[in-house]
Amino acid sequence: MYKEMSFISYYFHWGRDEVMALDHAARRRWCEEISAINADLTPSEGKGGKEVSITDMRFS
Repeated sequence: MYKEMSFISYYFHWGRDEVMALDHAARRRWCEEISAINADLTPSEGKGGKEVSITDMRFS
């Protein structure tokens, strides 16, 4: 739980009360979404090594 809280707080700048108001499933989902966005933004071999802007991402 502390890792989830720290992760969400770091990326969203939410306070303890806001994060604790989420149930476990919601905290887990937010962690997954943040991780997916980070993976999409991180340069990799498949993207030609170029960083991607969040404004260029396609969300479904």
